[in-house]
Amino acid sequence: QLQLVESGGGSVQPGESLRLSCAASGFDLNYFAIGWFRQAPGKEREGVSCIPRDDGNTYYADSVKGRFTISRDIAESTIYLQMNSLKPEDTAVYYCAVDPLGYLCLPRLFGFWGQGTQVNVSS
Repeated sequence: QLQLVESGGGSVQPGESLRLSCAASGFDLNYFAIGWFRQAPGKEREGVSCIPRDDGNTYYADSVKGRFTISRDIAESTIYLQMNSLKPEDTAVYYCAVDPLGYLCLPRLFGFWGQGTQVNVSS
């Protein structure tokens, strides 16, 4: 069955970097939109970055543009989120998600989710 397992979260200081990984199994990444989402305490889940199924325009939330990079390795069946210049406001649980459609980077449009990985940014 389709499975997504995130890893790479942790606690870092402002300005540092982390790379999140999402190991995918049970399906072909070529045929799915992929995305990273996050949820901070007391806030709604939000889209961080998404790649549509047809490899069209990659979406980045304004708050992460120029700092985060989404990518996928088809051979390794893994989705990545490189996060640089981290800020305290990036603190959240980060989730990867996929969907055969997922034409917009909205949580309600993605049907398959990982369990999440915690990212804490503080001095």
